[in-house]
This record gives sequence, C-alpha cells and structure tokens, in this order.
Amino acid sequence: MRPDSQTILITGATGAIGGALARHYAASGHHLILQGRNSAALAALAHTCTEAGAHVTTHNLDLRDIAALQAWLASLPCPDLVLANAGVNISQGENRQGESWAEMESLLDVNIKANLALVHALAPAMRQRRSGQIALISSLAAYYGLPVTPSYCASKAALKAYGEGMRGWLQADNVQLSVVMPGYTQSPMADAMAGPKPFMRSPEQAARLIAKGLARNQGRISFPFPLNFGTWWLAVLPAAWSQRLVVWMGYGG
Repeated sequence: MRPDSQTILITGATGAIGGALARHYAASGHHLILQGRNSAALAALAHTCTEAGAHVTTHNLDLRDIAALQAWLASLPCPDLVLANAGVNISQGENRQGESWAEMESLLDVNIKANLALVHALAPAMRQRRSGQIALISSLAAYYGLPVTPSYCASKAALKAYGEGMRGWLQADNVQLSVVMPGYTQSPMADAMAGPKPFMRSPEQAARLIAKGLARNQGRISFPFPLNFGTWWLAVLPAAWSQRLVVWMGYGG
C-alpha cells in the first residue's frame, strides 16, 4: 500500500523500466523526482505523471559527471524511496571485434560509480531519519558472466554484491535496501542485446513486480522465475558446465 505522501527519486527515468516505475508511482500526494538525459522524453513523462496527480520535478543530468550528481543530490530533500534504475549496456559486437575501452569506461561510470555515489550521498540522511528505502536495479546477468556482454554482467554483479552488503549494514538504521534483478524487459536496450531473449516481460509488468517486492521489503527481487532459476544454476554449476551451457543457449559470442 502506498503512503499518503512520499518523495520518490528515480534515476534513468526515461528508460523502459524507469518510465514504467514513474507511471506506477504517479499519484496524488507523491513527489516524483525524475532524472534522465533525454530532455524531451523526460518532459513527456513528467506530463503523464502530473496528469495522474503527482507533483513532479525533473533534472537533466549525465550521471557520468559524478561531481554534478553529488551536487544535485545535496540539493534535494531526503527521499522516502530511491529507485536507482539508470544503466547502459554494451556488447562484444559483430564479427568478434570486442568491447571498446571508451565504452567500457562509460558503462562502469554509469552502472557502478553513479549508483554507488547515489547510495553514498543519500543513505546518511536516511540513517539519521531512521527511515527510507533504496532499490538498486541490477540484472539476472549478475549471476554469471555472459561472453557476449562481459562488462555489463560484471557491472551488474558489482551492484548486486554492493547492494547485498549495504542491505545488511543499513538494517540496523531501519533503512531498507533491495537488489532488483530483472530478466529481459521490452526496451531498446533489450533489442540491442545479442542472443535469445526468453520470458520477455513488458516494462509495466516489471514495474508491478518491483513495487510488489519493495512493499514486502524483499532483499532480492528477481524475475521471471524460469530465467531466474536457470541463471542461478549457471552461478553454482562447475564453470566448465556453465560455459558449455551458455554457448549452447546462444550466448557464446
């Protein structure tokens, strides 16, 4: 159940899941703080959420600029809920040319550094207030490194491990943290990913599952079940078996 009044910060709000989460939480009494890099898409999303009754604040920001991110966060009221959704993906590319270092650095800046900076900046006020909730959007790709997207998998694994550690540390301060691990969700990012995309979910389905898990304070919100179960096994099976399986499934690159 949604509180009568809540301040909700969403990064990557112009992405598929981020936009669906904004629309899901858009309601009277809710203040949505939406970050994105696409100004036109951000304005359109803000209009939709305002029409649903929410008070909306937007901020156009490239999260790779950590100093600008920290300055912006310092100017905000302490949110009740933070949805750290921003993320990018790269792949080894066609013809096995491999990932470029420039793209790898950019991915690590967004997927890891920006998300850790977000938690680092906002957690102290939540701890002092003794309330608040944070959701770090990782991925089922965190369970096992796929040859087609090694840097993306590595970044999501780092976010998963950090979130699990911080959940335990923040628990004593009554601050909740969940690691969200979606499978394939309909989006341009998913379309650009190599390999098969089983059990695809819509952004709206993903948003509902995330919100349901957050309402229950689940430490790990992972879906859909069949893909979650399969990727978990990749992490626990002998490495040689897992490597053969990912090649057989079409993720060998």
